[in-house]
Amino acid sequence: MTDAATTESLLDTCHALVPGVKTSYGYKPSVAAGIIFCALFGLSMIAHTVQLVWKRNWWCVVFSIGCLVEVLGWAGRTWSSQCPYMSTAFLMQISTLIIAPTFFTAGIYVLLGRFIKILGRDSSFLSPALYLWIFCTCDIISLVVQAIGGGMASSESNNGDDTAPGTNVMVAGIIFQLVSITVFMVCAADFVRRTMRRGLLQNNALKGTMVPLLYAMVFSVVCIYIRSIYRTIELLQGWDGYLITTERFFIALDGVMMVLAVAIFNFIHPGWFMPSAEATTSFKNPVPKTRAADSEFELVQV
Repeated sequence: MTDAATTESLLDTCHALVPGVKTSYGYKPSVAAGIIFCALFGLSMIAHTVQLVWKRNWWCVVFSIGCLVEVLGWAGRTWSSQCPYMSTAFLMQISTLIIAPTFFTAGIYVLLGRFIKILGRDSSFLSPALYLWIFCTCDIISLVVQAIGGGMASSESNNGDDTAPGTNVMVAGIIFQLVSITVFMVCAADFVRRTMRRGLLQNNALKGTMVPLLYAMVFSVVCIYIRSIYRTIELLQGWDGYLITTERFFIALDGVMMVLAVAIFNFIHPGWFMPSAEATTSFKNPVPKTRAADSEFELVQV
């Protein structure tokens, strides 16, 4: 029996690694990595769920959902560590780990929109609603294209056909996502430039809360961007490329980056660091200095 025939016969069974017969990964996934990342994302999910219920920031549910999807993906990789040839486990992890970052970026889009509402429309050249609609739509388009390409590549692989067409579609989807995130980073950088130029973040009512949250947002975006660059190069090299067949790159540049991207909001959570209604009102409607001086004068007179 040929290697291809042997591999095909193993796709629906849980079989230990067979020397000389390649897996869909190009390696046997690490059981330790699978368990560790399931635990990390699981803990972050629990923390985010408690935090959003406690502070009633219901839009933060996207972070909990993203963590849940990550847990499913790493559970699939843990499953693959015991059943390295099983196609169900492979497809489970590849589909969920592609989708999961979309929930994190959606939360970041909402967060930037909240910043713009607080600091004023002139702090950005896009309205808060447009950030959500434009970039979430781009993410959805990217996911659909990647899903179509992944389905094509999987079907072609199972039939022994050339996987290049499906892979090219997947590459197109992830490049589109990378371009979308790049444009968002440019918009976010413009927001930071405008706020710094106008000294908006020097306001005492916002400085202690909004600045740490802004730094957390920037940190999370950078982590997601690094992951997107890695996945783009990975797919450009093809299914037999060096990056995709070397697990340590996936662990460091996908797993670790996504843990950092979502866990940062457990420590700097919008529920605690988003400026209060009183602080926002004080910022938008400051007491005129002359009026404040008059009030002090009146108080002295009394």
